[in-house]
Amino acid sequence: MKRVEIPSRFFFSTPPAPCPYLGGKLEKKIVTLLAGKDPDHLHNTLSLAGFRRSQDLAYRPACDNCNACIPIRVVANQFSLKKSFRRIWSRNKDIFAREMPAEATAEHYDLFHRYLKSRHSDGGMSDMVFSDYQAMVEDSPVRTQLTEFRDPYDNLYAVCLTDRMDDGLSLVYSFFDPEMEKRSLGTYLVLWHIIQAKNMGLMHVYLGYWIAESPKMSYKTRFEPAEILTKEGWEPISCL
Repeated sequence: MKRVEIPSRFFFSTPPAPCPYLGGKLEKKIVTLLAGKDPDHLHNTLSLAGFRRSQDLAYRPACDNCNACIPIRVVANQFSLKKSFRRIWSRNKDIFAREMPAEATAEHYDLFHRYLKSRHSDGGMSDMVFSDYQAMVEDSPVRTQLTEFRDPYDNLYAVCLTDRMDDGLSLVYSFFDPEMEKRSLGTYLVLWHIIQAKNMGLMHVYLGYWIAESPKMSYKTRFEPAEILTKEGWEPISCL
C-alpha cells in the first residue's frame, strides 16, 4: 500500500507527561498547526499519516521507546452488524440523532462533565471548565459538527464531535450518560458513525489510536474489518 507523504511544514514536540493509558510511562507528541489556504486538505493528509485533531492542532504520539499507540480505522463500506452489535442497535432504536453546528451548549457541557467525572475522573480533561469545553468544540478550522442523541422525551443521552474527511468520518470526541450502562452507548455511537459513513458512500471511520494493553482502547478491534497504520501504510489488522 502506498505510503502517505506529509507536506513540509513546522512540527513541534511536546514535553514529556504521564501517559493517560499506560501506567509508569511518559508520552510525547509531535504537533503542527492546521492552517494555510486549505486546512481541510492538510487535515486529510495528516490523518492518513496517523495524526489526530485537537482544536486547531494536529498531533501524533512520538514517545521514547514506545509505539503502543497505533492509528486504527474501520472499513465502513465492508462492515456488517454481527449478532452482538444487532442487539445493541435494537436496544437503542428509540434514540434519535440530530446533526448540528459545532457550538457548545450548557446542556452538552453538563453531560460532558458528568461523563468525565464517572469514566475519566483521573484524566487530564477532568478539570475542564465550560470555556475549555467550548474551545474543544468550536476552535476548528476544518469541517466538523456535533451530533446529539435523544430519546422521544427529549432526554439527552450522548453527544459526538465528528470531523468530515474526504474518505470518511473521524470521531474526535464522544461522551454519553454514564447512568445508561445497559444501553452500551459507547459501542452504539461507533456503530452509528459506521452506518452513517456507509450510507454516505464513505469508506472509513477513524477511531483514533488503538492500544492493545489499555482496556480503554482495546475495544476498537471489535469493529471489523479494521485497518491499522504500519510502516508500509494502512493494512488489515490481521497483519499483526
